[in-house]
Amino acid sequence: MTTEQLVADVLELAAIPAPTFAEEARLDWLEERLTSAPGHRFRDAAGNLVWQWGDGRPELAVLAHVDTVFPAETTLSFRREEGRLIGPGIGDNAAAVVVALHAVSEFLGEQTARPGALVFTVGEEGLGNLKGAVAACEGLQPAAVVAVEGHGLERVLVDAVGSARVRVRVEGPGGHSWVDRGGPSAVHELLALGQDLLDHATPDNPVNLGTISGGQSVNSIAAQSELIAEMRSLGEAPLDAFVGAAECLVVHEPLTVTVDGVGRRPAGRLDRASPLLSAVRSARDDLGLPDELEAGSTDANAALARGIPAVALGCSYGQGMHTTGEWIEADALKLGRRQLAGVLERVLAA
Repeated sequence: MTTEQLVADVLELAAIPAPTFAEEARLDWLEERLTSAPGHRFRDAAGNLVWQWGDGRPELAVLAHVDTVFPAETTLSFRREEGRLIGPGIGDNAAAVVVALHAVSEFLGEQTARPGALVFTVGEEGLGNLKGAVAACEGLQPAAVVAVEGHGLERVLVDAVGSARVRVRVEGPGGHSWVDRGGPSAVHELLALGQDLLDHATPDNPVNLGTISGGQSVNSIAAQSELIAEMRSLGEAPLDAFVGAAECLVVHEPLTVTVDGVGRRPAGRLDRASPLLSAVRSARDDLGLPDELEAGSTDANAALARGIPAVALGCSYGQGMHTTGEWIEADALKLGRRQLAGVLERVLAA
């Protein structure tokens, strides 16, 4: 497998729109590529494309999410510049999907393997809330999980950063900014509530006000306003406390406040004595990759929350995730494939 073959597939897949909840076209592309692959393939109830081989419970499931953060109307154009592939979603997560496809295909073509699965998951980004990964872990109940991401080849994600997301909506009578001056504004009140939520942040448990909207015009007292806030943490207790605080927000009549949970990613930690981590470290050592263990938020969260040993591995080097100027190093893709192949060999070789 040459770097150019990997690059060609990454560019082709990245050019297929795949917003969260609208991943069908990419899954169709992948299913076409798997027509003659060994084992069997199916779409599960969540919409994942599952490629499974062997009998019984998978000893390892590789999860690669196909969705991106970009809306369907985003121009998906790419360029090569000084060894980089540049464009929206090129690394997150087109590179990982292609690397996983090639690494598993080559592994199964070269030897007999113990039971395993490659799952192309949906709903990893944003308010998808790991829908696909949760379904894969519940349905397949794998003994171990490796989630793959396009960036981050320099490290291994062993701890899962959880998140709790809430929507806060304030409503009131509104009015004219002069005639009804002094009347309660839904926007003014929402800003105060947003500050209340920010006051729960700590260096280890940051809070972010991701979106805010409302009002009608500059000369109207706002009748409605809304924000979506998020806390991230390595522990479940701070997330529970944040949700509890949000649910206790109050306003004075005639304003009303409504708080809804819109997403939760579980936190978790991998036992450093895990055989899976030993296999990953061994494979990386053979390739001269550093032994850097960090925390992140990936499909691996869904596994760790269920007590399934899991890590997340990067498939290239790069920056700019979730921007249209995102980039990865083309030559590193082959190294990412070799890393995953090394883990498959250590965990699944019969």
